[in-house]
Amino acid sequence: MSVRIGLFVIAALLLGAHFLRAGNFLLVTLCLATPLLFLYRKRWSLILLQLTAYGATATWLRAAVELVEFRQQAGRPWTAAALILGAVAVFTLVAGLLMNSRCLRERYPL
Repeated sequence: MSVRIGLFVIAALLLGAHFLRAGNFLLVTLCLATPLLFLYRKRWSLILLQLTAYGATATWLRAAVELVEFRQQAGRPWTAAALILGAVAVFTLVAGLLMNSRCLRERYPL
């Protein structure tokens, strides 16, 4: 279970770094505070964490598309950036999917 929580925390930190680079300190704060929902042992908090991971995945995919479009227009190489952001999106998606595991559902009752 600690691996599942650790993966989610890493995904939240990565998203926080993304928003920090953009200068959006409100979203950085939310990204850093989101893993604190693990301390509240109710099923709704687990569902909210999972939905947050899915939203973060969409954010990474949108950032990848925007970056690829920008680099293509500038005539710069874009494949490495697309692969890196795609990998981060998959990592975040897996972290969200792992929130639906049996051990976490048992620990966070209805």
